[in-house]
Amino acid sequence: MELYHVVTAIGIFIIIYGVIISEKIHRTTIAVFGAVMLLLFKIITQEQAIDTIDFNTIGLLIGMMIIVSILRRTGAFEYLAIKAAKSVKGDPWKIIAVFSIFTALASALLDNVTTILLIVPITLVITDTLELSPIPFVLPLILASNIGGTATLIGDPPNIMIGSAAGLGFVDFIVNLAPIIVVILAVVILIFRMIYKKQLTITEDKRAKIMAMDENLAIRDAVLLKKGLIVLALTMVGFVLHQYLNFESASVALIGAGLLLLISKVEVEDVLLEIEWPTIFFFTALFILVGGLEAVGVIDFLAQGLLNLTGGDLFFMVILILWGSAIASAFLDNIPFVATMIPLIKSMAAMSAISVTPLWWALALGACLGGNGTLVGASANVIASGMLEKHGQKLGFMSYLKTGFPIMLVSIVLSTIYLIVFYL
Repeated sequence: MELYHVVTAIGIFIIIYGVIISEKIHRTTIAVFGAVMLLLFKIITQEQAIDTIDFNTIGLLIGMMIIVSILRRTGAFEYLAIKAAKSVKGDPWKIIAVFSIFTALASALLDNVTTILLIVPITLVITDTLELSPIPFVLPLILASNIGGTATLIGDPPNIMIGSAAGLGFVDFIVNLAPIIVVILAVVILIFRMIYKKQLTITEDKRAKIMAMDENLAIRDAVLLKKGLIVLALTMVGFVLHQYLNFESASVALIGAGLLLLISKVEVEDVLLEIEWPTIFFFTALFILVGGLEAVGVIDFLAQGLLNLTGGDLFFMVILILWGSAIASAFLDNIPFVATMIPLIKSMAAMSAISVTPLWWALALGACLGGNGTLVGASANVIASGMLEKHGQKLGFMSYLKTGFPIMLVSIVLSTIYLIVFYL
C-alpha cells in the first residue's frame, strides 16, 4: 500500500471525526461525505466499500426498527411506561434504577441494540408525563445496555465473534463475565444516583398525575398487540437459538419484521418512514471509514504494535489488550477492531505455550465496555441519540463524553482488578 493512500485515509478519518465531535455538521452528512472521499481518492474501490459494511448490524437495526414501529401503534409502550412508573410511586430516581437493571438484563438475553429500541420509547413517555428532560433517563440506559450485553455470548456482536473463534459457549461467557458485570452495573447505578439525585425532583401534582393514570386505557389495538407480542417472542427465541439454527441475528430480525408486516396489515409506507434512516446511513458510512483504515493496514499496524509492546508477558498482554481495546472501541467501531485482534491472539496461542483464555476475556470486556466511552462507540449509543433527536432532544458528542468516558474508565479499572485477581 502506497504511503499516499495511508496518509490520505488517516487524514480523512481524523478530519471527519473532528467534525463529528465539533457537531458543526450533522454526523450522518459528514460521515457519508468522508466515505465518498475514500472512493474519490481511490483509497478503496466501490466493491471494497460494500464489503466493509456489516449487513448483520444494518439488517438487525432495520428489522427491529420495523417491529418496534408496529408495536408502537398498539399503545404497548405507554402501558408499560405507566405500569413501571406507578410501581415505584412516580419516583424519577427509582424509575432510572429499575429501567437500568431491566435494560442490562434484556441486553444480556437479547442484544443491546434491540433492547434500546424497545426501552427508549417507554422512557420517553414517562419523561413527557413527568415533564422532565429525557437525557438523565436515557444516558444510564445506554451505558446499562452495553454493560449488560458484555455478560453473554449473544449480548454484543464482538462476543459472538470471540465465542466462535475461541470455541467458547454461552455458559462460558456467563460464568467468566457475568460476575464482574453485576459489580460494574451496581457501581454505575450508584454513580448516576450521585450525579442526578438532586436534579430529579417532581412536585406532588405530577406524582399524583402518574398514580391517577389508567394503563389499560393506553392499549389502542389489542388484536395488533397480540400479533406483535407473538412475533416479538418468536424473534427473541430466534436470537437465543440463532447460532444453533445457523441464522445470523440480522436474518432473525428481518424474518420477524417481514412476518409482522404481513400479518399486521399496517401501511408499509408509514412503517418505513419511521425507521431511523439517518442512523442507518451513519453506521453504513462509519463502516466504510473504518474499512478505509483497514484497507491501508492502519488497524493491523496498531494491533500488532500492541502485541509487540508486551514482549510475550501474559500479564502485560492482558492489561494492554483490555485497555487498548477499550480506548480503541470508544472511538472506532469495535467489530473491525475485534476482527483484527482475533487472528493475532490465535497466532500467539500457536506460537507459545501460554494459555490465551484470559486474553479472550480481556478483549471481550475491553471491546464491549469501551463502547460506552463516546457517543459513536457502540450501536446502542447512536440509536438512542437518534431517537432523542427525533423527540426534540439533542445528546451531543461532548455532553455524552463528559459522563460516558469517565464511567467507561471506572468499568475498565474494575475489569482490570477482576482479571488480575481471578486470571493472573
